[in-house]
Amino acid sequence: MLETEHVPWERRGLAPVLPAVRPRKLAKVPFVELADGRLQGVVSSGSDIERVYVSSISAGSHGFNCSTNNNRPCGGLRGSPCKHLYALLDEAVLQYGVERVGRYLRIDVTGGVQTGADLARRLDGHHEPTPAAVVFSRFLRHLAYLELPAADGPLPELQWFPATGAGR
Repeated sequence: MLETEHVPWERRGLAPVLPAVRPRKLAKVPFVELADGRLQGVVSSGSDIERVYVSSISAGSHGFNCSTNNNRPCGGLRGSPCKHLYALLDEAVLQYGVERVGRYLRIDVTGGVQTGADLARRLDGHHEPTPAAVVFSRFLRHLAYLELPAADGPLPELQWFPATGAGR
């Protein structure tokens, strides 16, 4: 047997990508992630094709925010989650599954929770302003990868260099 056979994915340069639980509507919510202690993403405006919103819900506190990519507040935030946050929750459930999203946000998903709207009803947070720039920047970075020609080799920008042996 070769040494490279049956090596755990953690020791390889490429990590497996988990497919979405169900197909998503990328036109409405092109970017959704569980990162930085928040469910966060980019949601398209329903009224202006050139406007997007960066929406987020903090894990634990359930503090929520929605603003344009240049930090102008969403007009639908009036003490409760706006339609962009509902769309973000719906797409997160499609991408990750209701159990994973609920666990990440620390929401009890027992008792028939199946959709993003079900999760939204269990939020007990308030408006909590958060900067949109980091999330929007990550979204733009992901868009840049879509413009690269198809290849199955590693991308230098995504290479991880092990700390062991470095600088010794």
